[in-house]
Amino acid sequence: MKFTHEWIEKNPWLLITLVLLVVSVGGAAEIVPLFFQKSTTEPVAGLKPYSPLRLAGRDIYIREGCYNCHTQMIRPFRAETERYGHYSVAGEFVYDHPFQWGSKRTGPDLARVGARYSDEWHRIHLNNPRDLVPESNMPGYPWLSKTPLEPQDIVPKMRALKFLGQPYTDQEIAAAPQQLADKSEQDALIAYLQGMGTLIKAKR
Repeated sequence: MKFTHEWIEKNPWLLITLVLLVVSVGGAAEIVPLFFQKSTTEPVAGLKPYSPLRLAGRDIYIREGCYNCHTQMIRPFRAETERYGHYSVAGEFVYDHPFQWGSKRTGPDLARVGARYSDEWHRIHLNNPRDLVPESNMPGYPWLSKTPLEPQDIVPKMRALKFLGQPYTDQEIAAAPQQLADKSEQDALIAYLQGMGTLIKAKR
């Protein structure tokens, strides 16, 4: 029996097996080296793990589907960097599990939104975006300001991240609920937004 191209095409299970093998080897060859490159595994200078409030805000960002319309990735092209600032680098996101780069921009890119607007601006924008941007099609999220955080929920999240290698200490984890006391989900989300891209932005 000859191992020919025609023979492989006439044996669907063999074809599927070989395709999966080739894709697996090719994917591994592209992805595995990234785990050993310092530029993708080491944080940029000054980057710290998320504070409890920002970590809670990131979970709300994901829960509300903000990543469906907003990217956090500025591509290294002139049109991108002139509009949004320094292009995104992997070292900014080493503490993200999973990262939120994204590719679809129904709304503006958020990679460098940190400290661009005041907390009050964000509050108004989250309650009713059209109060600030009349043409916006973003829905409002007024309930976030009325929904208190559950402080104890942050403890297992931080423990899980510590297990994954993030440098949280036991003391930081134990003190985290106190930092979330009397905070709303809106407070947490704004804290997360205000920290986006501030390190690289400061170096421009």
